[in-house]
Amino acid sequence: MKIALGSDHAGFDLKESIKRHLESGGNEVEDFGTFDSQSTDYPDYAFKVAKAVASGKAKYGVLVCSTGVGMAIAANKVSGIRAALATSVDVAAQSRAHLDANVLVFGQKVTDESVALAALDKWLATPFEGGRHERRLKKIIEFEKAR
Repeated sequence: MKIALGSDHAGFDLKESIKRHLESGGNEVEDFGTFDSQSTDYPDYAFKVAKAVASGKAKYGVLVCSTGVGMAIAANKVSGIRAALATSVDVAAQSRAHLDANVLVFGQKVTDESVALAALDKWLATPFEGGRHERRLKKIIEFEKAR
């Protein structure tokens, strides 16, 4: 599976751990940066990852910044993106099962690496449930199209 990955400087260390974890699981990872801990602007990476997912170049995206909030806000500005800020394994799983999230976001400052990796694995393994959730998701998609 191809996964787009990105972070700013404040999420660099966790991004690198996530990259190693994904690759060790046999996933193809496209790393959009940043590539060191020099100060950068999170929207640059959020937009690159989100565009890769929205265009179909990657199936999913993963973003990391300090708290995850900025990355989630920026990624969700790209049409077709449903970026979810994961604070636990359960939140990550529900974001896929109920919302069909296609980008998962972490905050390096607020999420332990072990929690992030477990949440990521659960997220990747969780299918969208459809049913009543599909009706709600369609409302979001229709609203986005009308903008």
